[in-house]
Amino acid sequence: MKTNIFICILVLFLSVLCISDVYSQEEPIDSNYTTEEIIITGTRTLKKIIDIPFSVERIAQRDITKVTGIGINFMFQTIPGIFTQSRYGNHDVRISIRGFGSRSNTGIRGVRILQDDIPESEPDGQTRIECIDFNALGAIEIVKGNASSLYTNAPGGVVNFKSDLYFTKPFVSLHNEFGSYGLRQNGFKVGVINEDLRFLLTYSYRNYDGYREHSQEYQNITNSVIETYLSRGTKLSVLLNSAIGTIKLPGSLNKANYNSDPNTANPTDLSRDSKRISRKGRLGIRFNTLFGKYNENEIEVTGYGALKDFDRTARTYRIFARYGIGGGFRYINRMDIANFSNEFSVGSDVYYQTGPITEYQNINGTKGDQLLAQTDETISNVGFYFQDQFSIIQNKLDVLVTGRYDNVLFDQKDMLLGVKSANRGFDKFTPKIALNYKFTQGIAAFTSYGLGFDTPAGNELDNYPFSSDNGDGLLNPDLNPQTSNNFEVGIKANVPTGQRNFLKSTYVELTFYNLSINNEIIPFVVDNTVFYRNAAKTNRTGAEFGLKTEIVKGLTLRSAYTYNDFKYKDYVARIIDANGIITDTKYEDNIVPSVPKHNISVDLMYEYNFSQHVRAFIKGNYHYIDKMYVNDANTENAEAYYLLNSMLGIDISYKGISLLAHAGINNILDKKYVAFININDANNRYYEAGPESNFFGTFNIGYTF
Repeated sequence: MKTNIFICILVLFLSVLCISDVYSQEEPIDSNYTTEEIIITGTRTLKKIIDIPFSVERIAQRDITKVTGIGINFMFQTIPGIFTQSRYGNHDVRISIRGFGSRSNTGIRGVRILQDDIPESEPDGQTRIECIDFNALGAIEIVKGNASSLYTNAPGGVVNFKSDLYFTKPFVSLHNEFGSYGLRQNGFKVGVINEDLRFLLTYSYRNYDGYREHSQEYQNITNSVIETYLSRGTKLSVLLNSAIGTIKLPGSLNKANYNSDPNTANPTDLSRDSKRISRKGRLGIRFNTLFGKYNENEIEVTGYGALKDFDRTARTYRIFARYGIGGGFRYINRMDIANFSNEFSVGSDVYYQTGPITEYQNINGTKGDQLLAQTDETISNVGFYFQDQFSIIQNKLDVLVTGRYDNVLFDQKDMLLGVKSANRGFDKFTPKIALNYKFTQGIAAFTSYGLGFDTPAGNELDNYPFSSDNGDGLLNPDLNPQTSNNFEVGIKANVPTGQRNFLKSTYVELTFYNLSINNEIIPFVVDNTVFYRNAAKTNRTGAEFGLKTEIVKGLTLRSAYTYNDFKYKDYVARIIDANGIITDTKYEDNIVPSVPKHNISVDLMYEYNFSQHVRAFIKGNYHYIDKMYVNDANTENAEAYYLLNSMLGIDISYKGISLLAHAGINNILDKKYVAFININDANNRYYEAGPESNFFGTFNIGYTF
């Protein structure tokens, strides 16, 4: 821990040095530094980062290509406030922002996931990211903190994966990745551009044996975007993605099995051949136009349809067929009022998804002949929002007011017996107000207060035998949405460079927040089946600190520190052991599981230009995760750990030909650690190990016409 304290002190010292230098320089902001100019769309407005009264981040493409690993968890390591747990690689990553999302034992919850501004999240908020291909990305936008006033089921924030659409010349490229545990990923990327359109097509095939027994993965991913310009200020976009694949699930281990052999599979999951087979695709169409004397008005209309087929083997063999249709509309007006800037927008979203869920016997991973159950599940969401950001003091003080009304409906019918049906509906209006004060063009303070709203997902409403209706109904009658009161205050600074030759291009952000959550939705596990319940009240207090700087020419530092103090209040939990014995236990003042109190990550990268055609880089990463409790009772915990990762690479471009090659090692010291926590398991199977020391490499070649 002394090493971690030293790193924190070093990072804080650098940030204080940078900020203090702001007041000793008279020169304007370094024009070479562009963070303040970055435009974010995930906030449903076009604003520079420095003008947004939230904590936001943007990961550029050049940073995506230099990630020290293959999973999305590596993308977010140096983003303060985000904590990821990778279960079996990239397929089932838990993304948590300020604790929202930590409850999910499968998929992503509490954080809205978008791909090119179209929801990857389902109408109930649950998300899996099979369709996200990193080779197709041009940027990743992250809005941290409560976004319920803008999006359905987004109390933790928004992650928007943006396609690499804004290239300047036609190109074609091949990408190849390889590594330990049989990793092979190959594919291609094509970009076409002329005066009237842009076209991007990517395809990737992934084969991964996995580092644990029974954890193989196979994926075919396709992404395509066509953007055509109908006239000046008017464009039409067609967006397509699909994913077909299989992932084997090794399951979680108890502490004894984890300590003896962390890479073995859970015997129950192995005997059941637990796996997920996915076939999914989505087609979206978007129309966008600007009009008015100064193009101060904008209308955007989006429609999309999705087809999803899933096979899931666990206790039974379940087949899901889901057919979804959705869309969105928004109107934006950007017009000064009495010489004060004002941007007003209104919009709506709708998403309707339906389809049968069929359940058979699971005979060692194959579908049995006996039909056990068949239900028709429909989930729909309708939401309306408004947003207005206006200046009180021009170029100094802005106020942002947002509000959203959501209505989420669940309906299930028993198609086998034809007598059971159930429906539940949840609705709420969630307002938010935020202030942004700019001391200079590069330094701003912000604060916000808003209400959050998060409904249960469809699978979270699964009923269980010990609910208030003894499990007779199709939907759990006891589970309610969680609501939250969210407050944050922070400062962002693009630090002037002046005449310095060190600590250039520096960006610093510090945020404090306090959240009070009512009816927090908590998972518990019985016989490897996850159910959910409400905790009465939870309090979360935290701080996030991020620093990005060029220490000297070519040497850059990126660091993130997150502090979390999350505790239950007024929580009486019903515990069901493996024998079905029920006890009620008080958990007041217990620490929320699966959230580290301290999370530190530091990247140090050196780039060197041998010539205008050849650039090389070397990068190291240090990542520390504090201990985490694995259950609400706080009787066991996953130990703290730190990882060292590294990579080096070379980038060559000459007469249209480009070559990118890099290789790296993760977990250099071969640390044993818990990468994913299966919260509140009734059989004490909480632990899923991360990979041992492993290598990876990339070889990409392309041609620009």
